Amino acid sequence: MIEQTISLERMEEAASLFGSFDENMKIIEHELSVSVVGRGDQLKISGEAENVMHAVKAVEGLLSLAGRKESITEQNVRYIINLVRAGNEQHINDIARDVLCVTAKGKPIKAKTLGQKRYVDAIRKNTITLGIGPAGTGKTYLAVAAAVAAFRDKQVNRIILTRPAVEAGERLGFLPGDLQSKVDPYLRPLYDALFDMLGAEVYNKYLERGSIEVAPLAYMRGRTLDDSFIILDEAQNTSREQMKMFLTRLGFGSKIVITGDITQIDLPGDKVSGLKEAMRVLDGVEDISICKLGEADVVRHVIVQRIIKAYEADENRRAKKEGRRV
Repeated sequence: MIEQTISLERMEEAASLFGSFDENMKIIEHELSVSVVGRGDQLKISGEAENVMHAVKAVEGLLSLAGRKESITEQNVRYIINLVRAGNEQHINDIARDVLCVTAKGKPIKAKTLGQKRYVDAIRKNTITLGIGPAGTGKTYLAVAAAVAAFRDKQVNRIILTRPAVEAGERLGFLPGDLQSKVDPYLRPLYDALFDMLGAEVYNKYLERGSIEVAPLAYMRGRTLDDSFIILDEAQNTSREQMKMFLTRLGFGSKIVITGDITQIDLPGDKVSGLKEAMRVLDGVEDISICKLGEADVVRHVIVQRIIKAYEADENRRAKKEGRRV
């Protein structure tokens, strides 16, 4: 057993570090099997040598985030603990550093994990980016933020958001209203992200001008899209033909981001996912980046990470039993 002491220079940072009812310190104690005691402007950490070393690095990383006025959440704490365990504590300062976009309410949007940072960097550098990962990794939200940032900087003249209207256990025909009313539920996550970035009033103004377009993928056929930032969401539900059609819509001065989760394909069993095929066909093509996000990049409730991990483990078990590769 050893003990190390960390000096807390600013009490406001210490308050952020500890969290409500010391919840952040309790996570560190539980995850790293150490004891953490705050005494005045000092923090004493005791336990087995390796665990104490990890805890000290985790606390120092959290203090560096607090020093940049970042709020310390349970997700931050668990993510930094995982970075330290993996020996990647040198990358802690890369988290939540660059502001991608500012929402209508003045909230800065930043990459919260290393995977998200790689994803955002890829969008900035490449003409076409594929963002593949499970729910909660920020694939769609960060893509919309990048689109709004490019639009505000006049890098593009239009934002076009689209997704395939594939039925996941329900039938479009049973929904009330005309065609637009039927497809709106599929586009709702895109609307929500745009409302957050722009505010409802500005969004509606740009929509009326044609500067923003939200439409089902079927509406893209036969068009050439110049000077546009185009996002294809839920791309795992595109067919091979739809994906090729979409990719060939790219015009001059445009950028494409394709997002999807290949573990949630709602296509009939005999149909190949256009996203899975695009990942294979486009791998290594110049100016195209394929970014894979994992459960470590989930920025929702910690239980979402556990659910994803449980499903992955179950899929691996079934694949092994059936003698196939995942």
